[in-house]
Amino acid sequence: MLGRLKIGLILSLVLLTACSSVPNGASIETQSDPRDPFQNLNRKVHAFNNVVDKNLLMPVVNVYAGVTPDSLEKGIGNFFSNLSEVGNFLNHTLQFKPLKAAKDLGRLVINTTLGLGGIIDVASDLGIYQESEDFGQTLGFWGVSPGPYVVLPFLGPSTLRDTGAIIINPSPNPIDRYNPAADRLYISALQVVDLRRQLGDFDSLVSGDPYIFIREAYLQRREHLIKDGIPSDDDGFDDF
Repeated sequence: MLGRLKIGLILSLVLLTACSSVPNGASIETQSDPRDPFQNLNRKVHAFNNVVDKNLLMPVVNVYAGVTPDSLEKGIGNFFSNLSEVGNFLNHTLQFKPLKAAKDLGRLVINTTLGLGGIIDVASDLGIYQESEDFGQTLGFWGVSPGPYVVLPFLGPSTLRDTGAIIINPSPNPIDRYNPAADRLYISALQVVDLRRQLGDFDSLVSGDPYIFIREAYLQRREHLIKDGIPSDDDGFDDF
């Protein structure tokens, strides 16, 4: 269920699927990569996700953006961002990063109280900025290799490690505790729609083969996040 998925991961995955499928004439065989042994299948799932994004998700997002005042949109985004601090705190704790965990907890307390339940991001105004962390990053921090690159239906780019992190994610999602249970799906749907709205249209950022561009951007971004922004010798994250 969507309620059990860490919303930060959903954000990055939905973002990276919002591009066109493989261009005409592109040769999959000439673009083989040992990190992507399932490329043929991945491209088909990528194309499917693109159709879903353009024909289902984006029309809903456009209606939502058209009828929702900007101030309300910002408040909704802040509210869901505040909920994610629970997962940020737990994952920073699992990585033995007490200062970052303390900052997550501080943001959660400040925004939940002074920020009217997280609707206002008071913590950022005070210079305490969010550092998102998911369980896939925690596994990577402890040396779990990413494994093959995969594209998941609806969720988009991932790796074997990050897919496993979705399944075994220990981070409690406050939405899962909301009652009545029937409303949880609607809340999760609103969360995804609002986050997709924030992404906008970034087809203009894609160059060359969209599938290859997205794969490289995703893999390099994940490595960048796991290392807390510390570049490696072959770090080309800035290229994207």
